[in-house]
Amino acid sequence: MLCAATLALHYAAIDWVGGRLAAQTHRPSELPPSLMTAQLKLSLPKRVESAPVEEIKPLAEAPRKPLARPKPPAPSVAAMTPASMAPEMAQEMASSAAVLAAASDLADVAVASGQQAGAAQAQTGTPPPEVAQGETPAAATPDAGPRQGGRRYKVNLPPSATFELAVDRVDADGTKWTGAATMTWHTDGSHYQASVEAGVSLLITRINLLVLRSEGTIDDAGIAPVKVTEKRTRRAETATHFNRDAGTISFSASERSYPLLPGAQDKATVPFQLGGIGRADINQFGSDVDIQVGEDKEATMFRFQLVGEEEIDTKMGKLVTWHLSRPPKPGSYSSRLDIWLAPGLNWYPVQIRNTEASGALTTQTVSNMKMTDK
Repeated sequence: MLCAATLALHYAAIDWVGGRLAAQTHRPSELPPSLMTAQLKLSLPKRVESAPVEEIKPLAEAPRKPLARPKPPAPSVAAMTPASMAPEMAQEMASSAAVLAAASDLADVAVASGQQAGAAQAQTGTPPPEVAQGETPAAATPDAGPRQGGRRYKVNLPPSATFELAVDRVDADGTKWTGAATMTWHTDGSHYQASVEAGVSLLITRINLLVLRSEGTIDDAGIAPVKVTEKRTRRAETATHFNRDAGTISFSASERSYPLLPGAQDKATVPFQLGGIGRADINQFGSDVDIQVGEDKEATMFRFQLVGEEEIDTKMGKLVTWHLSRPPKPGSYSSRLDIWLAPGLNWYPVQIRNTEASGALTTQTVSNMKMTDK
């Protein structure tokens, strides 16, 4: 009897322990499964030195008409004004002359800052050749024969998308501004449309300070703009035309024209063209990327250099990016342009920064993005 009771107790104990172990084994975990997120990180290409960037000269201008002989000097204000009115009229005329002189100085500065030739001339100190009275100035002559452009790139353009961006600006005097921008990119594989609208937000409204609209086609060199318009606050709209048949770039705000090189872009399409170059082959960023860019009055060669891989903070979270930079180029442009592309997001541009020569800084950072391809 004692042996039987002992065996029964052992059996009951073993059965109880086994039941407890089974219950613990099948008990559902109270902790939620941990989620792991990762972003694409690519090895940076090996750096290859590039040849100096070529300057793009404007095409020859049409011959100018002979300069008219100067007219005899007009009578002085005092001679035309009765003696009783001379002081008042003289004061008014002096004030008007001062205003006109100031406006002329500002216009001269604006023209000089926007022309490559003027800036280069200021650096070298070489004065322009004098033209005798009545003589027709010689037209500017570009390099002999049309240039076919430099390096060509493989391009795989990203799909259509719209972007909301936060705009932060710091003026040279430290004044800070905030605003918002909308950037769109749409392509059907043969044509495209791109736009940028940037402005400042007020209490109940938003004022657009800049509106860029570009449209064109897609060819072997990537984006091929046909027309881009630019509208700034309190300024007339300007248009830049990429004349494919004639092989020229012309402007509504200037009589100049420039040779159209393969892969030429405008200010609205440059970020997406760079993204397409990265999507096609990251090793193309191993050397400098040269892109002709048609602006509102001229066409210059932008040289972008790969700075490196950087992680930036956005309202979408931290994004791994490739940082490309176009440093200032004496004689052409004095600002620095930086673009951050996200390889894990179709190489879309997710941050753009412009640093002016004065030190003013404008940064546009993506806050929301939506792919619009169906």
